[in-house]
Amino acid sequence: MKRDSYDFDLAVIGGGSGGYAAARTAAAGGAKTVVIEGGSEVGGLCILRGCMPTKTLLYAAEVRHIVRHSSPFGIQSSLGNFDFSSVMARKKRLIKEFADYRATQLGSGKFEFIQEMARFVDPHTVVLTSGRHVTASHFVIATGSVVAPPPLPQLQEVGFWTSDDALSLEKLPSSLIVLGGGAVAVELAQFFQRLDVNVTLIQRSAQLLKSEEPQAAEVIEKVFRREGMNVLTNTRLIGAHRENDLKVITVEHQGQEIKVVAEEILFALGRVPNLRGLGLDQAGLTCDQGRLSVDTTMSTPVPHIFAAGDCTGLHEIVHIAIQQGEIAAHNILNPTAPKQMDYRLLSSVVFTDPQVARVGLTEQEATQRGIPYRAAQYPFNDHGKSMIMEALDGFVKIIANSLTGEIIGATCAGPVGGELIHEIIVAMSKRMTVHELAAVPHYHPTLAEIWTYPAEELAEQIKL
Repeated sequence: MKRDSYDFDLAVIGGGSGGYAAARTAAAGGAKTVVIEGGSEVGGLCILRGCMPTKTLLYAAEVRHIVRHSSPFGIQSSLGNFDFSSVMARKKRLIKEFADYRATQLGSGKFEFIQEMARFVDPHTVVLTSGRHVTASHFVIATGSVVAPPPLPQLQEVGFWTSDDALSLEKLPSSLIVLGGGAVAVELAQFFQRLDVNVTLIQRSAQLLKSEEPQAAEVIEKVFRREGMNVLTNTRLIGAHRENDLKVITVEHQGQEIKVVAEEILFALGRVPNLRGLGLDQAGLTCDQGRLSVDTTMSTPVPHIFAAGDCTGLHEIVHIAIQQGEIAAHNILNPTAPKQMDYRLLSSVVFTDPQVARVGLTEQEATQRGIPYRAAQYPFNDHGKSMIMEALDGFVKIIANSLTGEIIGATCAGPVGGELIHEIIVAMSKRMTVHELAAVPHYHPTLAEIWTYPAEELAEQIKL
């Protein structure tokens, strides 16, 4: 690094989880670092409009659901009254605490923090909103993502909510159309349904959560329907318009054109990398299908510019963004001893009730990669602790290499699936076989011991 030639060794554009991880790592390694954040708030998507606010609201709705369905335990408490303003106030208070802490981290003095927009004017220089020019030997772009544009032009005229809007409501609608079947869509759909909103969920694909195991999607769809939600899958959006004070979505479903009417529409068809206005062409960068292309070292095609997080369009998961930021900073500090991202332990959690969690490969992915495998699963409705809890929906599944017995993937669709999946993440991190997992003692009765059943089944099938 030629510190005397530039203002900074590293300039990080974006102060979210990925950007902060890169700055913290670089500063700890002795690099003169600056973080440039263009948003009016600090914290990044996870804290401000993603993980933390949505999970706060989802848990509130889950508590209400438990209260209203306590009769199987012999407890009569079916009212479940709630104050929506109090639900939102608690969310706002918690998010302020998280954001304030991130602001404290950014302002800790370990690196310079500038709250302005930045735009490249050449490969080593950005100009800020104030007109100040900042130069750096290296850059990490970590600008996150924004809500994807709607597929129907009519939606702009009709009006719709984004997930950002849904997280800042002051009152609930009586009815709601949710467009989308991914994590954000299904989580918010269940939240509103459990707070007495009449919800219709419209998904273009044949199943909800199309990247998950089909059986897991079936569990969620069954629960949604049981709770009163109208679920339409395998659809094609045709149009949108208003009828008096109501909003109408027209879709093709099972060969027929149908109209769905509601007070509001929630557009939840995903997010796209936030790269507009960065002047990437001035830095010698081009977008690849709307995202910044990076290799496993997190370097872009311009060797001194790295990227991390949602702007790469790879995996919109906060712990992955943190890893990517750390890898990028390490490789800037240690160009002769680079580290690479390893997505073997890639995991995901959908915080519906029941939760859907996964690590590693699905059966379809194992087949596509030509990996010989065996899979075994076990249902929660035949498991002691989940029967005690009346948490009977779902299953766990383990996928193992049929030649070596090594665990290569797992899915949990069931109670606290996001917690339970970590047992398999740890097992896979140590490349454990199903034989080794089956031999690990598990306390009884616990939810975690359910993993031993598919592990034992596979250990019997795979002879080493």
